[in-house]
Amino acid sequence: MSPAAGISVDALFYIAVSDLGFLIKELNVESSKRVLLPQPIEAEAVKALEKAGIGMVLAEDPSPETVRRLLDGVQGLILRTGIKITQDLMDLADDLQVISRTGGGLDNVDVDAATDRNIIVTSNLGVNTSSVVEHALALMLALTKQLPVMDQAVRNGKFKIRYEGLPRDLRGKTLGLLGFGRIGSELGRCCRELFDMRVVSHDPYVSETVRAGYKGQVGFVEREELFNRSDVLSIHVPLTEKTHHAVGKEALALMKPSAIIINTARGPIIDQSALYRALQDKKIAGAGLDVFEEEPVSEDNPLLGLDNIIMTPHSAALTKECVIRMAVEAVNCTLEVFNGRVPPNVANPQVLTTDRWKHLAPAVDEQ
Repeated sequence: MSPAAGISVDALFYIAVSDLGFLIKELNVESSKRVLLPQPIEAEAVKALEKAGIGMVLAEDPSPETVRRLLDGVQGLILRTGIKITQDLMDLADDLQVISRTGGGLDNVDVDAATDRNIIVTSNLGVNTSSVVEHALALMLALTKQLPVMDQAVRNGKFKIRYEGLPRDLRGKTLGLLGFGRIGSELGRCCRELFDMRVVSHDPYVSETVRAGYKGQVGFVEREELFNRSDVLSIHVPLTEKTHHAVGKEALALMKPSAIIINTARGPIIDQSALYRALQDKKIAGAGLDVFEEEPVSEDNPLLGLDNIIMTPHSAALTKECVIRMAVEAVNCTLEVFNGRVPPNVANPQVLTTDRWKHLAPAVDEQ
């Protein structure tokens, strides 16, 4: 049976990842629970489902047209980023119990619709923290040290560029964090300890107790001051109606001409047109983007023509190690629900008080 034909819900499938693609093998194991995989997941995660005796349905592709035909009769959905699970799709999944994201973001799940249908939604908060922090640091260092420019100069025989003083130091500069959650706070710690950077943050959701714990280490400032003081501004907020285009023309105008901006969160948090004009006019010195308003990036995106920007393909959390961690954790969350326990990182905890889920035992680490 090939992936192109779809995978029957009457069998358990083992999916092994190799350089040649995805090998799918029917094991003929009956199961009372089945999960839908709109996209393949790593072999380690599939083995965990196999060990638990869970049936799997692998979609040929993650398009809504394909996925909608496979939702009937599944209890779990393990979700990557290739499709948004909408109200319309949920209406086709009468027995769906849990949607488990392999990442930390939930912008491709209609959480309100899931809540209305008493479907538990979980995410992988914290699993990708170290990987994203490393990526943000890599972008910061590449921009401040002008690595792409220096590399190209060497290749073009312009070795004397070394005397032009283009690279800058991070030591002693100010790191601004728009958002102070797991990733933002860890990036701040790294920059403070590695480079002796001053750290400021704007995050109205950080409690006074947490702020007090960072006294002398992080300055919590108003939004305008954050943009004004930052030598490096790094974005670490979720995409919501309030954060959409939170970094636009007015915010960018507050920044230093020598400042750089890093975005490893979500593309639409930055007004990309405003960023293009700021970079083109040298209103800011550079940008490092792992995320974009439109993904994949179109061939006519004007950012592609700039030499003061570094772009990566939404890959900060897609290290070999991290994708395994995220997939395995998403499976573990699903299995917790199937085994009658509250999974970690429930995005809509109000459903846990409904008749459907009030029987769930606390998570293992809460017992």
